[in-house]
Amino acid sequence: MLRLLLRTKARIRDALKPAGDAAVGALTIGILRTTRYFDPVKTANRFGKITQRIGPLFREDKIGRANLTAAFPEKSPEEIEKILAGVWDNMGRVGAEFAHLDKIWDYDPANPTKPSNVEFSARTAEIFDQLRDDGKPALIFASHLGNWEIPALAAVAHGLDAAVLYRRPNSAAADRAIHQTRAINMGNLIPASHDAPLKLAHALNEGKHVAMLVDQWFTNGVPVDFFGRKTNANPMLARLLRQVDCPIHGVRIIRLPHHRFRIEVSEEVKPVRDANGKVDVQGTMQAVTSVLEGWIREYPEQWLWLHRRWR
Repeated sequence: MLRLLLRTKARIRDALKPAGDAAVGALTIGILRTTRYFDPVKTANRFGKITQRIGPLFREDKIGRANLTAAFPEKSPEEIEKILAGVWDNMGRVGAEFAHLDKIWDYDPANPTKPSNVEFSARTAEIFDQLRDDGKPALIFASHLGNWEIPALAAVAHGLDAAVLYRRPNSAAADRAIHQTRAINMGNLIPASHDAPLKLAHALNEGKHVAMLVDQWFTNGVPVDFFGRKTNANPMLARLLRQVDCPIHGVRIIRLPHHRFRIEVSEEVKPVRDANGKVDVQGTMQAVTSVLEGWIREYPEQWLWLHRRWR
């Protein structure tokens, strides 16, 4: 009898899944389209306040607090709560800004004195131009810091041939809606899948610049030290480097006051190699992770502390 009930439950769940998936997709499309009708700055401010208010109702709030407390044992409970409030504020703003991705990157190289939402240093511009014009591939890593959607916008806007690895939402309909939004100005998007490494290696062999987020737990990853604690890092970036020898650079977006952003491209991160000159995957991912930690320590309220980075 129990087995029959379980089978029936499973059949009902499978039968309802397409309808649920369609509903999630329709809701996602509706939110994106509706948000575009409103002023992006006011909407981001409003969304930030909303997520700050409702964030503590979710289990992720406890995860974030525990992560921050372990990462910054020297900080007081009041300091931790202030950072956590900033994390929720940033989350809301990223959500609001997603609907306006085609408007965020408004820097005009032909008119550099024109007011813009974005800024960058002369050194970042120099590194970017070199990557774009040298005719060689490169690996670019990023983290969930500030608004992590923006680097791909900058790449396309300024002619950097890039292939961007991204993780699909669980809902196929929502994935289609989000992909349509991203595809407007983000170049070649490659979903994370079993054949993604082959596609990314192919892109590198074609001279493209492969970009990916590398700051989340990866079950089959390599061990690295992050804020003094052991965690697993996705080794894909270092393994790709074993196939195609090319430079590694990091890129981060820093949220500034008044709905503005600063983009920074790091100096080349040298890979760790063994005695035979072969790329050491674990050592290289530790070098990358150390760069990420330095970024996050500067702006902890802008990083996504709400996931289980340590397990």
